[in-house]
Amino acid sequence: MIPEEYIALEDRFGANNYHPLDVVLSRGERVWVYDVKGVKYLDFLSGYSALNQGHCHPRLVKVISEQAGRLTLTARAFRNDQLPLLCREICELTGFDRILPMNSGAEAVETAIKAVRKWAYTVKGVEPDRAEIITFENNFHGRTIAVISCSTEPQYKANFGPLTPGFPVVPYGDIEAVKRAFTPNTAAVLIEPVQGEGGIIVPPEGYLKQVGDLCCAHNALLILDEIQSGLGRCGKLFAHYYEDVHPDGVIVGKALSGGFYPVSALLARDELMRVFKPGDHGSTFGGNPLACAIAREALRILLDENLPQRAHQLGDYFMDRLRSIKSRHIKEVRGRGLLIGVELVPQAGGARRFCEALEKEGLLCKETRENVLRFAPPLVIEKDELDWAFDRIKPVLESL
Repeated sequence: MIPEEYIALEDRFGANNYHPLDVVLSRGERVWVYDVKGVKYLDFLSGYSALNQGHCHPRLVKVISEQAGRLTLTARAFRNDQLPLLCREICELTGFDRILPMNSGAEAVETAIKAVRKWAYTVKGVEPDRAEIITFENNFHGRTIAVISCSTEPQYKANFGPLTPGFPVVPYGDIEAVKRAFTPNTAAVLIEPVQGEGGIIVPPEGYLKQVGDLCCAHNALLILDEIQSGLGRCGKLFAHYYEDVHPDGVIVGKALSGGFYPVSALLARDELMRVFKPGDHGSTFGGNPLACAIAREALRILLDENLPQRAHQLGDYFMDRLRSIKSRHIKEVRGRGLLIGVELVPQAGGARRFCEALEKEGLLCKETRENVLRFAPPLVIEKDELDWAFDRIKPVLESL
């Protein structure tokens, strides 16, 4: 079949809830992908940072094959031999006391919301059904009903009501607004250390520490959504490692499986996680042996190949190169590690047309917030491959 036939089939039988670039991919290896005609592209999106370890990492191919031939699912009605090992390894790596594994990132966010609310009622003493979780403008935590209730993107909420109460929203980066938002009913603050879907927004230096101090002062929890920014993407294992901040919980996903399988988790201190009792929460597939085996190897790859350090070094190098581009279209280049945003001026005509132009040059990326180009290649990328990308990005931004 030719690409147009695949596209026609998807348009005819699939739900119209995405607007992808019209490239039909069939194979991937490391940082490169190939369409159904064999045309080669450099992946500069990494599955929204799920592919930090690159496409089809051979160690993950081996693990998924071996585990799939042994045992894939027990549900949590029974125990399996992979979940305890993942629990120990990820807690020792991150310093948290406990892990609750789920599948998608949105599920892990919902898990955190439930844990925080129960903690508010059973530990802090908030009146029933009055708990609040402070969130931030331009956030993105998923697309479930509870999560879109705290979104400030109108399309995410339109015609999906009634929405879930209990999510006051404040401007990102404004510490005075956070101070004003605290009330006796505040259970937690839920925040991204770097806003990915919001346009690669990096908060002011020291901001997360100030938010954490406010949580301590008000006996509230600090929950960090590191689904996109974590696991090496921003140049450290977690993006919040740039500051002296100690969250009560961290939400992870995406690269936790290296792009092989939906795996997510809430990592938390003992006091928070112990609010859950048998029957309070669960998932048929959460913590299944296949997922756990993949996650264990994905974490080992991050460490063995020094991917956070690579992201830090290569990210600084690439942002410096991007900032050298002289283009009337560019407003700002910003980011951390290899999570980089090029914000365009409104007069540029939107970021999508630049993505489409780059596709024709063999580079795949995606727009976010209409005017931002997101550059987030797999962390296994080499310096010469970044230079290859730059040689295509520069003329597109200068001449389009």
